[in-house]
Amino acid sequence: MDLPGPEWTQHVEQRWTRLGSASREGFSLLTDTDGVFRFAQSGVQQEDLEVLSRISERFPVKKSPECAARFREQGNLSFKIKDYKSAALYYSKAACHAGKSTEQLSLCYANRSAALFHLGLYSKCLEDVQRALDEGYPSHLRHKLMDRRAQCVNRLKEQDQPKTPSSKHQTPQTADKNDGNTRPPTVHFTPEKGRHLLAAEDKSAGEVVLEDEAFSFVLIPGDGRDTKTNKACIFGTEGRYCHHCLCLTLSTVPCVGCSYAQYCGQRCASEAWRQYHCLECPVGSELLALGVLAHLALRVALKAGLKEVQRARHSCSNTDDVPTSACVRSDTSNDKPGSGGESSHSDLNVEESSRCSDHSDCYHGRSYLGIYSLLPHVMNHPPSLRFLLAFTMVALSRKLEEVGSLPEAWSRHEQEGEIGDWREEQSMLGATALRHMMQLRCNAQAVTAVRVKEDGGLAVQSSGEVRIATAVFPVLSLLNHSCCPNTSISFRLGLGSDAPVSSAPGVAVTIRTCKDVAAGQELLHCYGPHCSRMDVRERQRLLLEQYFFHCHCEVCKKELAAGTGNLATASHGLKCERCRSSLQARADVHVCPQSSCNYRISNTELQGRIQTLQQRLGRAVELMENDRLDGALRVLQEAATQADSILMKTHPLQGELADATARVFATLGDWTQAASHLKRSVAAVRCQFGEDSVELGQQLFKLTQLYFNGRDRQSALSVIPTAQRLLSLHCDPHCEELQELQQMEACLHGAE
Repeated sequence: MDLPGPEWTQHVEQRWTRLGSASREGFSLLTDTDGVFRFAQSGVQQEDLEVLSRISERFPVKKSPECAARFREQGNLSFKIKDYKSAALYYSKAACHAGKSTEQLSLCYANRSAALFHLGLYSKCLEDVQRALDEGYPSHLRHKLMDRRAQCVNRLKEQDQPKTPSSKHQTPQTADKNDGNTRPPTVHFTPEKGRHLLAAEDKSAGEVVLEDEAFSFVLIPGDGRDTKTNKACIFGTEGRYCHHCLCLTLSTVPCVGCSYAQYCGQRCASEAWRQYHCLECPVGSELLALGVLAHLALRVALKAGLKEVQRARHSCSNTDDVPTSACVRSDTSNDKPGSGGESSHSDLNVEESSRCSDHSDCYHGRSYLGIYSLLPHVMNHPPSLRFLLAFTMVALSRKLEEVGSLPEAWSRHEQEGEIGDWREEQSMLGATALRHMMQLRCNAQAVTAVRVKEDGGLAVQSSGEVRIATAVFPVLSLLNHSCCPNTSISFRLGLGSDAPVSSAPGVAVTIRTCKDVAAGQELLHCYGPHCSRMDVRERQRLLLEQYFFHCHCEVCKKELAAGTGNLATASHGLKCERCRSSLQARADVHVCPQSSCNYRISNTELQGRIQTLQQRLGRAVELMENDRLDGALRVLQEAATQADSILMKTHPLQGELADATARVFATLGDWTQAASHLKRSVAAVRCQFGEDSVELGQQLFKLTQLYFNGRDRQSALSVIPTAQRLLSLHCDPHCEELQELQQMEACLHGAE
């Protein structure tokens, strides 16, 4: 969850109601975050902290030998059925709950080393063998580890042997479209648009215009959820990614103090502890209860440190808000792009922006001033929400008082070696974190990654995009919004503990043009509401509610002037059962536009039938995952027949049904039938997301795989160029899809 959970929110709402009308009115007039924080600071009582403690008990982060034993047993069961990846993840969860320097922890590492060995991860296996020994692995069992270590060394030696190329056709190396001499975009300011970015030179579609580092980020806790199906995955993100650099790993190193934080190695664990986790660790349960935005807001302030916060406050003089009319922008709001609606921009007023724009160090990933100078939109947040954010941060600050130690960067006594009373620093830390929490409501960026789903032994596995973290980027936050943008973003996750010491672990974002852009043209990104999949009035509503601006991008102005939204979106791909015409929406019914037909169907009945189709799709996927392919195919065919009566071929649900059917045929080895059905899915994706979308590129990549596996050389070669072009517009040139497309193309040309 991004905001605090419902129970804490309900408690704070009751406290807001009890304030009385005069106090609420006085609070509503406060315009700066310091004043808002002080108001809430005077209202938080011990009973509020006790409520927070009770809620936090549902998010335990203490070590638990019982949990360690249970997860290790689950790992053993997965190991027995040769599901080594799941086994490794279970052993990692067990290690998180095991105490430091215990036999239980040594057994977790030893068992995980066996799983890693079977996965061919020999270097990681050797690391776990050493960890098991360091934690006191029983002496009478050590011969097993010694044998495994010797086997790993031999396998690694074999891998190091030079290999003779087996084919004269070498896989071409993917190169970015830039030559390394690209000029970065320039930062401009106008009262209408705030700070924004202009291209410094002509750019062709697919060229890199900007790279930025996240100043800070927080891993999204709990189950990772597929952004398309919203279904939970078996293992959450916290067990797969390093909590400090987001490196994907199967062999995490747990925090010594809690059962939640995990890292890819000791380097990241030590850095995290020094920068922020020494203060987060004792209040881990509270942070999980209060949500990602509160956690990230605190971490931003902790990483910045006292001196940087004081410098930023002096530079920007804490002028927090501007009249609401200043948020009505010609193209956007102003401060940062987003994914799936999690992002936005909010800029400074004219005076404050002019002051902060004098600092060139605002505009790079490690710049705290670039983060602090984002507008918190104090007056745009509803008073009750403003009170919730402030009350939450004050309660968290009070909990931090109990920790007793302070990160090095926040200790003004570190020079003298004093411990002392740090209530003044704690108050500044809390007020600063509140400012960031308000900023993040509009400027948090969802970091996503494509992950293959755990579908057991299926021959063909599906993949989905999952949100793994929430981050804030100083320069990326300057991109304004458009419902038809000219840029696209991709992420590079952390370098990890294996990276050179000089490298900064973390998250980087690459911004590419997805259209040709001329020098001096504004670079625009979509905050979520896109013209290809959402009606103009819905886009306008969402952007105003979350990002506090009326969108006046070119496509919005065109659609509003015409009095209609995107026709494909407006019709929703719904079909008249009688004459097959596209239905049109009315207040509570859908009607056929043909006067001779006069067909109509209530929205309630229509949604019920669509929901039935979605349930059938879910049932088919469940059968597929249980290896009951005949049953899955039968359900899908029945659903497809029913869908054809009410849905156009371009309706998204038609595409999902066709995609699932293609997976069944592919698993059966019938590549021709699989490709035939996936082509239907491609048509739906093209209509839903557009000709230049990354979604279409991903679907064409899958179609290429089917043609390749079915030895349909001509069809595969006909699709590869389009798939490569689309993916190169949106993805890193070294992404797996582009690499595999190049390998398939080289192989197919080699077969000539």
